[in-house]
Amino acid sequence: MVVDEETDGSLDRLFHALADRTRRDILRRCVQGELSVSRLAEAYPMSFAAVQKHVTVLERAGLVTKQRRGREQLVLTEPEAVARARQALDELEALWRGRVERMSHLLTQDPRTADHDPQEGQDR
Repeated sequence: MVVDEETDGSLDRLFHALADRTRRDILRRCVQGELSVSRLAEAYPMSFAAVQKHVTVLERAGLVTKQRRGREQLVLTEPEAVARARQALDELEALWRGRVERMSHLLTQDPRTADHDPQEGQDR
């Protein structure tokens, strides 16, 4: 997995945003349909400002966008961001599966038939 600094920072923001239970819940609610920030705030035992901060974190991570409609700010999900998170996790999984397969192969090799020089490692 090749990660440049910009992509690395973007993934950090993405996973930071997803690490919080309230933000994941906000994201789930918004996937079901666009909601205003004030409507979202009604669902949580916290201030409007606190919910707005959570939405801002989601927005900076690219998981949602806000769209002004009249006096309300609607929160819309960005499915591409979730796809980026899935891709990053899939790449990590592929790396680990490759390592596990290599270790499994090494463990199943018969040490008597493995290519090695019995003199290797001894002083000559």
